[in-house]
Amino acid sequence: MVGKVEIAGVNTTKLKVLKNDETMELLRRTKEGDQDARTQLIEGNLRLVLSVIQRFSGRGEQVDDLFQVGCVGLIKAIDNFDINQPVRFSTYGVPMIIGEIRRYLRDNSAIRVSRSMRDTAYRVLQVRDRILAETQREPSLEQIAKELDIPREEVVFAMDAIVDPVSLYEPVYSDGGDAICVMDQVSDRKNTDELWTDRIALKDALERLDERERRILSLRFYEGKTQMEVSAEVGISQAQVSRLEKGAINTIKRNI
Repeated sequence: MVGKVEIAGVNTTKLKVLKNDETMELLRRTKEGDQDARTQLIEGNLRLVLSVIQRFSGRGEQVDDLFQVGCVGLIKAIDNFDINQPVRFSTYGVPMIIGEIRRYLRDNSAIRVSRSMRDTAYRVLQVRDRILAETQREPSLEQIAKELDIPREEVVFAMDAIVDPVSLYEPVYSDGGDAICVMDQVSDRKNTDELWTDRIALKDALERLDERERRILSLRFYEGKTQMEVSAEVGISQAQVSRLEKGAINTIKRNI
């Protein structure tokens, strides 16, 4: 993406840059039905789309596709923007462009989400975009849930289900040296020093049991067999299995 001059047939080195007062004037004329002003407004904000798609580099998507999708988001932002609100167009337009690109990436994601969950997520996004357009403010989860008449938790689950996956190797911080990746921030609760110590102690305690006790524990807790099944396989009564099992467990507890 970096260094690419022509994207979707557009020479990015010659993109126009509009001042805020020029943008507001074109928006006013666009709201009055001036299609020429609308075209100028789109062309004058393509650099905004270009800056947004830089955030989505490294995902294996074609830059031309992302740029075109971003332009769709830009057009939606232009059509929905309220010129009576004291907000800069770029402040409103960037989230709209990002949202359109994220929807595109979700639809083309290798991770499959259930149809019902995806439909709920799309309804949530539609309500969010509408409230954002009306109030120029990000709606809360409670507002969206009330609008759709669904529990707040359902809104959260739906949005979590379609969130973009993050690579473990994606850098989250760099001070000029080696970057810190997501993987460096993820804790491993299965391989802590404490658990390694417990495993070593358990292995040592198991080795102190006799062969029959180890076999009974293996059949019961590794193979998931009942005491009756163990008694038939070992050749002793169910009562003896129960007694040996409890005795072995108590021995392990003492040794640990």
